[in-house]
Amino acid sequence: MAEQLHTEIEEQKPKRTIRSFVLRQGRLTKGQEQALQNLWPVFGVEYNASSPIHFQPNQHVVLEIGFGMGASLIEMAKNAPEKSFLGIEVHKPGVGACLMAIEENQLSNLNVMCHDAVEVLENMIADNSLDKVQIFFPDPWHKARHNKRRIIQPAFVELIRRKLKVNGILHLATDWQHYAEHMLEVLNQATGYKNLSSTGDYIPRPADRPITKFEKRGQNLGHGVWDLQFQKQ
Repeated sequence: MAEQLHTEIEEQKPKRTIRSFVLRQGRLTKGQEQALQNLWPVFGVEYNASSPIHFQPNQHVVLEIGFGMGASLIEMAKNAPEKSFLGIEVHKPGVGACLMAIEENQLSNLNVMCHDAVEVLENMIADNSLDKVQIFFPDPWHKARHNKRRIIQPAFVELIRRKLKVNGILHLATDWQHYAEHMLEVLNQATGYKNLSSTGDYIPRPADRPITKFEKRGQNLGHGVWDLQFQKQ
């Protein structure tokens, strides 16, 4: 009887969601801490499952998931003032650094969030509302036993597909070849996407994706980089 009761309790427990990230909160610099205090009310968007983000019908919206310290996102927002950018990052030092750069560059077309991107997409982003979703150099979780933590999985790319407008773009980039192959396999098997590669696999780095210091360092060490772009049909 006790064993049956224990089994029933276990079955009633909510399933633990596998996270694609681990909160390794580094120490905030004084500037980052001040930015989170003073600039978050201006450029930050609080997570609120009951208050979806409303975009204008003619608004060109680019969502970046996992922007790190925000260097490439800042550069893209500077180069395309006619577009609206939304960045999601779970690590506060990166959010603080990005807020500082937004103010320094006087950008009015970039906002940031500090929350799990899956929950933001599910609860705050309307279907068919995004022109582009970009994920650059996500954690590769290169050990085989950790591969299940990779953010690019069938359910996630289907969630993104729902949020993209027709002809919207999903742009991925990684410097891990095995992860690139995994991304390509997942997207090739997904419904409702078209690979924009002329060779059916990867594309050259688009001119609008800046090369980060991290990427340059990898190139100097002989590391490859793989870009993928898939379009919602």
